[in-house]
Amino acid sequence: MEEVVLRLKELLFPSIADIAVLSVDVDIEIVRVDAQCIADGAVCPVCGVWSNLVHGSYLRFPTDVPSGDRSIVLQLRVRRFTCGNSECARRTFVE
Repeated sequence: MEEVVLRLKELLFPSIADIAVLSVDVDIEIVRVDAQCIADGAVCPVCGVWSNLVHGSYLRFPTDVPSGDRSIVLQLRVRRFTCGNSECARRTFVE
């Protein structure tokens, strides 16, 4: 199963190094993939300051594409960071 998870990571996230596939659930109709970023932090898109101050997290469900007769459901947990720059107009941002 671990080999399948690693292969799915390569197929779904080829250009993202810091992503972990947490679980894969396959049945007759649906393939559900649960993933999250494992980077230590992120850069604010407005001011460029690095932050690892997690403000919260939530789930995103990017548009799924059928594979054969099965639906693919990607459940991606993303974190919202607090910008460490007190002069930045953006107080929080998503990784």
